[in-house]
Amino acid sequence: MAVCTVHTAQSLNSPSSISHLGFSHQIKHQVFFYRRSSGASSRGSRSLMVQCSAGDTVVIGLAADSGCGKSTFMRRLTSVFGGAAEPPKGGNPDSNTLISDTTTVICLDDYHSLDRTGRKEKGVTALDPRANNFDLMYEQVKAIKEGKAVDKPIYNHVTGLLDPPELIQPPKILVIEGLHPMFDQRVRDLLDFSIYLDISNEVKFAWKIQRDMAERGHSLESIKASIEARKPDFDAYIDPQKQYADAVIEVLPTQLIPDDNEGKVLRVRLIMKEGVKHFKPVYLFDEGSTISWIPCGRKLTCSYPGIKFAYGPESYFGHEVSVLEMDGQFDRLDELIYVESHLSNLSAKFYGEVTQQMLKHSDFPGSNNGTGLFQTIVGLKIRDLYEQIAAEKSSAPLEATKA
Repeated sequence: MAVCTVHTAQSLNSPSSISHLGFSHQIKHQVFFYRRSSGASSRGSRSLMVQCSAGDTVVIGLAADSGCGKSTFMRRLTSVFGGAAEPPKGGNPDSNTLISDTTTVICLDDYHSLDRTGRKEKGVTALDPRANNFDLMYEQVKAIKEGKAVDKPIYNHVTGLLDPPELIQPPKILVIEGLHPMFDQRVRDLLDFSIYLDISNEVKFAWKIQRDMAERGHSLESIKASIEARKPDFDAYIDPQKQYADAVIEVLPTQLIPDDNEGKVLRVRLIMKEGVKHFKPVYLFDEGSTISWIPCGRKLTCSYPGIKFAYGPESYFGHEVSVLEMDGQFDRLDELIYVESHLSNLSAKFYGEVTQQMLKHSDFPGSNNGTGLFQTIVGLKIRDLYEQIAAEKSSAPLEATKA
């Protein structure tokens, strides 16, 4: 990922100056090679100088509609890396940014080009590309990836206004989450890994009723109207992004209860694209096989309607994928270790880490079903991806000197 430029210059003993035009002021590596012509004197030798400018930031994209569990996913992800994610200290109390020891999470709502009043006047929703500044999004994500700090705008969800910007320093891992992380190809090409949370209309409706009626006092009619008003833009601009995702967590109504519409028991599918660098899909029992498994019995407590797992290869938007599926929910999270022991390529540091993470956050939404399980697994895979990329970057200067 380093961008290297080669210059010829006099040897280090030469007083000739070296031009740095075109380089960032933050140069991570400088590697020098010496090439001498046969019979040339030491004083007249010329050197081949390779300067490598590289940021250390790995960029992850998370796309989903509003109210689809992005915040919970971010809490699980940052927990995998250790350290609580908190708003920038001493900054705007309404900041959407979350910072931990390793990660910085940016909400892409901050790149709205229109505030709430402006969108209403122009008759567009926040999902519409015309209400977002993709040029600035691209420029700032690129700058952070290259190791440069940026002054990022803030969209205030309380007032609906655009607040003064905040300074964002480049972290080890930058997560951009929101409606459009994969909409603009320029931004998409900056991502080292991408995830899409795909919540079916039936489940989304059930969740939104639960959240907006219970927590925000909205009426059923207003919730239905809000969903219907957003649906055309969601179908046009948000949903198509899942074709670009490296992993999709798809949440559907259960198939274990006939005609269920409550959204309490869920069927969740983890769709993992094959051939993604630094990412090996998780598999159940036998890689590449088609598996159906009902583990309920002596080692797993299952009340009605039980639990069913499935795994196998599929095609998704023309891509070869592996799909791991869970339908139903756990009665006892500590028994998850039995399921974990039958899964491979988890990228865990030790046996039982998935179960440990799930127990650690047992109060998080989805901790008793496939949403929490698969979010945790994807978090471990992202940690592994980051460590592989970091190892490659640290070894690049050494390999260059050997060459």
